[in-house]
This record gives sequence, structure tokens and C-alpha cells, in this order.
Amino acid sequence: MDTPAAQAFGSAAHRFLEVSACATGHYDSPGLGEWSVRDLLGHTSRSLSTVETYLGTASSDPDAVDLADAVAYYLATAGALADTAAVAQRGRDAGAALGADPLATLSALVLRVPELVWAAPATALVRTPFGTMTLEGYLPTRTLELTVHTCDLAAALGVTADVPQAAAAEAFAVIGGLAAAQGTASAALLALTGRSSLPAGYSVL
Repeated sequence: MDTPAAQAFGSAAHRFLEVSACATGHYDSPGLGEWSVRDLLGHTSRSLSTVETYLGTASSDPDAVDLADAVAYYLATAGALADTAAVAQRGRDAGAALGADPLATLSALVLRVPELVWAAPATALVRTPFGTMTLEGYLPTRTLELTVHTCDLAAALGVTADVPQAAAAEAFAVIGGLAAAQGTASAALLALTGRSSLPAGYSVL
């Protein structure tokens, strides 16, 4: 699929890899919250590996689609994301799975997964733990995760994130859609236009 969603995903994946190269020698340093840099890399890598895992695992029946888009996906995952202990453990497990040479493992993922996306139709189905989606609908969730966690990684390493424009636009589209669906868009709009600060603890995720 040669679509804006695929292009945004590919640009986010390659920027993640570029920032990840700066992590060499710092894998045990603090990453995000209770995660080390290695854990954060592992968690972020799941934005790639889940595409590979879920693609082709669902029925080809278009009537099997449960979740229409990225906003529907995140609304469906709300309970799972609240289980912070489980999320943290998955990150640690994924970090350990990167092995002795995390950069080589990540390089292989970034080479392989976008190629799978380009080769698949936009209507290909992916079966997530929260419902079946089209690949076109699922990819923006991965672009958001890659983009936000690349920013986390850059902050942990003291480098500049330099988020690609296409990835940033896709991420903001999902975040804006979530804010609208949750009825909190006014707070985000006022903050992003310099009129006020966000309420303490504000998040759409």
C-alpha cells in the first residue's frame, strides 16, 4: 500500500532507528519511568513487530472488521493501557528480546516491516487483541507510538527527536481525534494555541 498512512509509518520507523543508534552503550541508563533505555527500545519496537505479527492473522472477510480506525482502537484499549504493571513488563520482556546487539535487531525490523506494509493492500486485515482492523486503520496507531516514544528516547539520550513531518501530522490527527471523542478537545486547543496550560495530568491515552 502506497498511502499517506504507510509513508508516515515508514518515516516514523526510520527516525526511531536513527535515534536508537545513539543508545549504543547506554542501554542500562534511565529511559522512561521505571524503564531503562533498553526497555524503552523494546517497548517501541513492538510498534513494528505487532504489525508483522497481526498482519495476515485475520479472516479476509471485510465484514469481520471490529474497529474502524485508530481512535476506535485506542478507545478499545483503555482498560488494558490502565494496567501499567503489565505494560511495563511487556516493555522489559521486549527489551530483553532485542538480544546482545539491539541496534542490529531493530535495523532488521525497520528494514523488514515497512516492506511488508508496502507489499500489502490497504484493506488487508490485522487481528489485534482488541478487535480486527484494516491495515490502513491500524497503521496510524503504530505511527503514534513510534513518534511519541522516539521523543521519549531522544529526551532520555539528550538528543534531538526531529520528528518527520508526515509522522507528526499522523500522530496529531490521532491525538486530536481522541481528544474530540473524549470531550477534552477544548483544553488541548487552548493549550496548543498558547491561550492556557493543560490541566495537570491531562492525557488522551
